[in-house]
Amino acid sequence: MSMVPKRIMKEVERLTKDPVPGISAEPQEGNIRYFSVLMDGPDSSPYEGGHFRLELFLPEEYPMSPPKVRFLTKMYHPNIDKLGRICLDILKDKWSPALQIRTVLLSIQALLSAPNPDDPLANDVAEHWKSDEKAAIQTAREWTQKHAK
Repeated sequence: MSMVPKRIMKEVERLTKDPVPGISAEPQEGNIRYFSVLMDGPDSSPYEGGHFRLELFLPEEYPMSPPKVRFLTKMYHPNIDKLGRICLDILKDKWSPALQIRTVLLSIQALLSAPNPDDPLANDVAEHWKSDEKAAIQTAREWTQKHAK
């Protein structure tokens, strides 16, 4: 057995034994590289009270390359596009093999608390966020109510 599956097994074990608060990540039966993720919207964010579905996939090169993660639940967020792709440095050039699935999930949850309209993936949402943050946050709340309950 190569090192990668062993590492993945260790990470899965840790996620099961010591789950991240507000996040559950379970590998699909028959495919340890593909995870179904449920994430609670962080408190005092526009996503509070929402339950968001994501998919996480560990490519063959993992941990040398980052996991592929996307939201399946519709999001109104400047760093998440219509396809659910996430703009987050550790999923791109800031990835390090020292990071783990749980680190990635915690970073995504933190991104929900602190949107960054200056590094957008959804330009229209980022423009809305910059021009009228209050209205953008209200829209994010409405989408959470509508899509993440």
